[in-house]
Amino acid sequence: MDLYMMNCELLATCSALGYLEGDIYHREPDCLESVKDLIRYLRHEDDTRDIRQQLGAAQILQNDLLPIITQHGQDKALFDACIRLMVNLTQPALLCFGKIPDDPTFRHHFLQVVSYLQAYKEAFASEKVFGVLSETLYNLLQLDWEARQEEDNLLIERIILLVRNVLHVPADPYEEKNVDDDASVHDKLLWAVHLSGFDDLLKFLACAQTEQQWSMHVLEVISLMFRDQDPEVLANAGQTRSAQQKQKDAQELEALRAKEQAEKHCRNMQRGSRHSRFRGSYVVEGLKSIGEKDVIFHQGLHNFKNYSHDVGKAVRRVPKKKQMAKDTETKRRSALNVRLFLREFCMDFLENCYNHLMYLVKENLLREQAQQHDETYYLWALNFFMAFNRLNGFQPDLVSETLSIRAFHFIEKNITNYYEMMLTDRKEATSWSRRMHLALKAYQELLMTLSEMDRSKDESVRQSSNVIKSNIFYMMEYREIFLTLLRKFDERTQPRSFLRDLVESTHLFLRMLERFCKGRNNLMVQKKRVKRKKKNRKKQTVQENTPEALEEAWQVVSQDLRAASFQIPSSLTEGAVPFDAASDTPLEEQRTEAMVRIQDALIGRQGPEALSLLRAARDVWPEGDVFGAADVEPDEELDLLKQILFANLPRSTAPEMAMEEEDEIEEEEEEELESVRVSETEFNFLDFIKRFASPNIVRPYVLLLRSYSQNTPHTNHCVARMLHRVAVDLKMEALLFQLSVFCLFNKILADTAAMAYKELVTFAKYVLNRFFAMAAKNNKAYVELLFWKNVGAVREMTEGYSKDGDGANKKARWTEEEEEELRRLYEEHKDSGVPDIVETLLPLLSNTNRTRRQVVAQMVVMGLVDSVKDLKKPKKGTRIVLWTEEQEEELQMLFEEHSNSDDILGNIMKRLTAKRSRARVMDKLLSLGLVGDRKELYKKRRRQAPGKSGGMTEEEFFADLSGAPREDDLERDEEEEDEFSDEEEEGESEKEQEVERRVSPIQNKKRRSKGSSGERNVNLENMVMSLQQEGLSGPLLWLQNRLNKTADDRDDQGASHAVALVPLTEENEDAMENRGFQKLLKKVGIRPPANEQETFWRIPATMSIYQLRTAAESLCPPAEPAAGIEEQGEQPQSPEPQDEATSHEHRAQALRALLLARNRKRPSEDTAESPSADPASANGEEWGAGEVRNGVKRSRALDSDDENDKDPSSEMEVGNETGAGDSDSEKHSAPAKRRRHRVLSDDEED
Repeated sequence: MDLYMMNCELLATCSALGYLEGDIYHREPDCLESVKDLIRYLRHEDDTRDIRQQLGAAQILQNDLLPIITQHGQDKALFDACIRLMVNLTQPALLCFGKIPDDPTFRHHFLQVVSYLQAYKEAFASEKVFGVLSETLYNLLQLDWEARQEEDNLLIERIILLVRNVLHVPADPYEEKNVDDDASVHDKLLWAVHLSGFDDLLKFLACAQTEQQWSMHVLEVISLMFRDQDPEVLANAGQTRSAQQKQKDAQELEALRAKEQAEKHCRNMQRGSRHSRFRGSYVVEGLKSIGEKDVIFHQGLHNFKNYSHDVGKAVRRVPKKKQMAKDTETKRRSALNVRLFLREFCMDFLENCYNHLMYLVKENLLREQAQQHDETYYLWALNFFMAFNRLNGFQPDLVSETLSIRAFHFIEKNITNYYEMMLTDRKEATSWSRRMHLALKAYQELLMTLSEMDRSKDESVRQSSNVIKSNIFYMMEYREIFLTLLRKFDERTQPRSFLRDLVESTHLFLRMLERFCKGRNNLMVQKKRVKRKKKNRKKQTVQENTPEALEEAWQVVSQDLRAASFQIPSSLTEGAVPFDAASDTPLEEQRTEAMVRIQDALIGRQGPEALSLLRAARDVWPEGDVFGAADVEPDEELDLLKQILFANLPRSTAPEMAMEEEDEIEEEEEEELESVRVSETEFNFLDFIKRFASPNIVRPYVLLLRSYSQNTPHTNHCVARMLHRVAVDLKMEALLFQLSVFCLFNKILADTAAMAYKELVTFAKYVLNRFFAMAAKNNKAYVELLFWKNVGAVREMTEGYSKDGDGANKKARWTEEEEEELRRLYEEHKDSGVPDIVETLLPLLSNTNRTRRQVVAQMVVMGLVDSVKDLKKPKKGTRIVLWTEEQEEELQMLFEEHSNSDDILGNIMKRLTAKRSRARVMDKLLSLGLVGDRKELYKKRRRQAPGKSGGMTEEEFFADLSGAPREDDLERDEEEEDEFSDEEEEGESEKEQEVERRVSPIQNKKRRSKGSSGERNVNLENMVMSLQQEGLSGPLLWLQNRLNKTADDRDDQGASHAVALVPLTEENEDAMENRGFQKLLKKVGIRPPANEQETFWRIPATMSIYQLRTAAESLCPPAEPAAGIEEQGEQPQSPEPQDEATSHEHRAQALRALLLARNRKRPSEDTAESPSADPASANGEEWGAGEVRNGVKRSRALDSDDENDKDPSSEMEVGNETGAGDSDSEKHSAPAKRRRHRVLSDDEED
């Protein structure tokens, strides 16, 4: 970028900084304000980082900022501002752009910023600059902790960050073009750090107790200092080579010389002594060309070895996703003086700082006080400094902090986490692979340190090594980590260097394990077995006792109680506790649970326990004589126990089920639960090696062996040793009978420098000899070369093939066409992102009879997947994490559609295309801002609706005891009427569903046809007149006024919002609790409280002004139909009540005497309370307030249906309910449930 293309304001700001004259910098008066303006400009730069590029092109840092801090450092404000600006300018390009851009334009800007950073790094390689930074940092660290200001701590952190940013700048190999032992820009920078004494300040920050907050910054700076350094090179810097090292170098040189001489000899043998001007043409018999004729070869015979049909063909382009990962690690040897300085730094750091700093960093990582991915610096430091300590006069006490079982556990946990992230975060799989490589090298270094401890002359050191190894070999996770990594190796994301370190680490681990097992006869290790079990998701059903069994139990209990003269031992009396004051369960529920406990005791034929619980419950809940009066007789107690025994009480199946029904926000349970069973078993090393006899593990070794010429002798030895274990020790050489392996062996044997790979040559000859010996006996051996084989195929190949149908478990056979079809379908759909690829492939197979298990097993055999575990069914609702735009739009549409329903989340779950768990959908609704709180998605419960447990509620049970009609029977017709007009009550009660099923389809059809406004108005008028007969004329007038006032307000203001109906008088408050009045509110369109936060009914904002005025007018019906209503109110009394009374008399014997006094009071009190003097109310006084209400309800239920469309079965049900309600009406009928609490309170006042 040209300087003259700089923004004019930016150019003016840079000009106001000052100017450099010779070596002296003259600052302008506005220098400080100009620096602050540059900071402000950088804060508002665009995505291309234009300000940063313009400042880099103008070389502001080299020509202005660095001279300012070196010559005008005494101005503290200016110095602080310059440091802030330089920290911003030198931050890595990856932080500026987020990642390496894929777009060519942004890639250009990215590379331009990197080039400016490299120029900054070269400018910082000055002893003068680092001298100023070191002096400033030293003065700040001299201040006591109490004397330091916040600005001082910020300046310390900024100086450390500035050094970190400069050290982080990558080298430019094309510009530097340095060789080993030559000083690069990074070496010059390190030398400036050393001369200025900044390295000593870093060591002080690492070991000082008062500077613990800078531990992560210090470790990061140190890791960047030692970038590209090899600990072995540093350990040997300036040291005379030992005889062993000289011998090793001589052997390497001799091998290289032998290889060169062999290649030269081969070239001499290929060409003759006399050059031929004519190459000649030859016919190769037996080798067909493209047609039917033999190949004609037009070159010299010495070139025929390299002939191939592929010569001249275009090389097929490998897709980017399938390309092998590239190695990014580079090692270079710095200048000798830099290496000596770094070696001295390592020795001082290990002696004084390593254990303390690593402890602090580990604590920060465990407490999650560090930034993301900071554990990589910890893993690098562990690997580097432990390797340096091992190679430089090994002293275990210097690295004792990281030489423990905790270190192994920390690394193993990170390796597992990195592997999981590689699978989930595919876009960043390469980055996660590099982090996993760091963790693997740290694990390898721990093993090498243990191996070094075994060779120590100190007995205590060897003993410590044995203790650590015994723990490592005992735990299954540490033993099988290499098996897992080899089995899951993916060459597309993991480079060749990772595979090399993995193979060498596995070799070292197996060697240590083998030596550890040799000295012990019985080695016990931990073994974990995953036991899978199916979770029974069905609700536990309560076993219903037959009447015969209950009668038999009652006979036993009654005889026992009479024999004991109703006397209870003192131990039972003290142990009977029906109430728990510390429990969160409400008192009403605890009372019901106490009754259930009494019933359980009676069913278990434990009479004294049941009686003691009954008496204890009577003391706890004396009000209402629920458990009998205080002076109850023993016979009455016996009758009460009998009623409890034969009652159908509500039971909760389990506390967990109750919680699920109450909240309904729990994530759906997994069908498969995995429980890990830990046990101990005797370890057998040979059995452990057998687990490596798998094609999934042999293939990575063969892949590494392909680059045998570039591998080190140690790497080739590790590969050959593992293949030797499989082929010779386990006698499974047939695992290597594969064509690609034989091609590799042929290449090794034909190599001119084969003498340098004697071990590989010997092993290749052994495997080939075994194959040809087998091929003489098995004529299918050559065909078997085309496939990788598992253990079963190897056994068949060596011992003979089994015939079709042999064995009890005959496997389904797959033809070649079916295998090819399965492979093709898998390749097409493996990157499609479907949660379960097996379920996707099953309907696409031509053979539709294939089961899931057969397809999975065949995919494992064919090598499409590594293990059956990779194709496990995804856990419901947990695998789909990302939401596409279409799915988000679908979710928003479903939410808007069902936002007014009772169960918003349930309706969305039913209609959602991509099935997810409740928790995922709920989180997405919150993140989209559609709801503000999770409670808005809870399923709205109908208040005082019948329970779902299948039994009666407590009030229903007492109503049955007293002979009063059950309230749900009185309300069934009301619920049927309300079904077509109120969506909020759909599907909320199982009892309502039972009533709906009883109604005939003809009646349902007729009800659905009642949509005309005329019929609805008739029903509304009937409801209004019924409420007037109950004495609710005042609340009706109040409701009418509220509707008219709301309509006027909306007409004046032009805006509408929900208006709450707040009853201010006791009369209106009682009316709002009346079920008939609530039905009327719903009828006119007023909605009930939506959730627990709302208390009052509300006039919806969606009701128009016309609807409000129409609803208000409908509350003033004409007076003519009143007589008809009275006649209909008398109709339910026509059936004779004696039959129903006889049926209820047996059930009401126990508590009739106990409730008689209370029921006698209620008619007179309710009559006195009635404010209305209309005929219907006066007529109701003869039966009591409760019967008046019941009669009115039945009349409204009959009015709701068209008289011409009545169904006989419906009339019969209503008649039965009426008869049940009128039984014992003249004596002591019980009032309805909603009035019972008020009557009790009136009794207490009297």
